[in-house]
Amino acid sequence: MKKKNNRYFVLYKPYGVHCRFSEVAGIQDAPTLSGLFAFPKDVYPVGRLDADSEGLLLLTNDSGLNHRLLNPQFAHRRTYWVQVEGVPDAAALGQLLEGVTITVNHKPYHTRPAIAVVLLQQPPNLPPRNPPVRYRANIPAPWLQLTLTEGKNRQVRRMCAAVGHPVLRLVRIAIEQLQLGSLQPGQVKEISGNTVYKTLFNGSPF
Repeated sequence: MKKKNNRYFVLYKPYGVHCRFSEVAGIQDAPTLSGLFAFPKDVYPVGRLDADSEGLLLLTNDSGLNHRLLNPQFAHRRTYWVQVEGVPDAAALGQLLEGVTITVNHKPYHTRPAIAVVLLQQPPNLPPRNPPVRYRANIPAPWLQLTLTEGKNRQVRRMCAAVGHPVLRLVRIAIEQLQLGSLQPGQVKEISGNTVYKTLFNGSPF
């Protein structure tokens, strides 16, 4: 039997694009991954970003990698730049660091403690979002860098809302040491399996 040729792609998923290849039920002409690049037919996204979130998305046909990254028992770091409404004080940042209670599947869920929460002193160097974020002139909109080890549905947005700071823009910049880097929205880069395993698991086999 011919050995399967595993392939790995990193994508800067733009705002408004759904993490799927098929049509989105109930939304006419919704942008999907199929409109960005001619991915091989057996490649699929590992995990998801909401349509209104941006940034690093890994796509592959490596089922073992998919299992390792999506199984909750194998906690791995995900890092985000998060623009929020209003400046979080020390108490709010502390809550995020310790974990907060959100609703998951209609039930209360207390998130795992964050690995790091940093209030950035300067906005990160990101391409403008299309469409632009809508600001309120009298409310500051600072950026956080937030690193988590789990990825419940819309978790970052729910965590920030729980401490009183709704999210305006959300960009995933890293999965472990796999970085978004200089990719621009919609750009795709194919990388080697060695690079994937080195950056995600220090090269260790499963």
